[in-house]
Amino acid sequence: MEPPLLAIFDCDGVLVDSEVISNDVLARALSAEGLATTLAQARAAYQGLLLSQVVRAAEQRLGHALPADFLERYERERAVAFRRELKAVPGAADAVASFRAAGIEVCVASQGSLAKTRLSLELTGLRQCFGEDALFSGQLVARGKPHPDLFLHAAERMGVAPARCVVIEDSPSGVAGAVAAGMRVFGYAADSDARALQQAGAEVVLKLAEIAPLAGIDVAPRPRA
Repeated sequence: MEPPLLAIFDCDGVLVDSEVISNDVLARALSAEGLATTLAQARAAYQGLLLSQVVRAAEQRLGHALPADFLERYERERAVAFRRELKAVPGAADAVASFRAAGIEVCVASQGSLAKTRLSLELTGLRQCFGEDALFSGQLVARGKPHPDLFLHAAERMGVAPARCVVIEDSPSGVAGAVAAGMRVFGYAADSDARALQQAGAEVVLKLAEIAPLAGIDVAPRPRA
């Protein structure tokens, strides 16, 4: 198998340890609106969805519309929690650096807004790992994950054929979208359901450091002159 020319990283749960924070804020916000929700329930029902999809799903469960300012309040509370608690996923910076050192392009493809992705990367010291034109959002395409649109958009903008891309994801919906795009996918399962990732079509890894060697990238330290 030829080595990739582009590595596409999901952000939440792959680069930044945000899933618990985001879903805890969401669970509390929904509970305050009368939809009693635990952290585990929020992760099971809403993780990996666009916020518009989260609202639709929650409203179906509630049986009525959420307040017009629900998302605005949720995003504001989430940003406060991020500034207080957000950290990089262990090994994220090194994983990105392994691809870049081998001359392979890297980018981010996240369901979240570009503003959220930039904030997350800045707070965790990962912003310098990616070029300004290498951040892509599900809000930029007609259909988010699990559809292939976001991954195909990222590959096109980065000038790489889908078959020469690898994707690093932590959600079954993200894996499904990358598979549908014709890309090789690694499912990072340190905090995700490994079986679900595998069933969606991913090669499962438990550490980000495993990915570059599996993708055919030489990460052996070079001798010093």
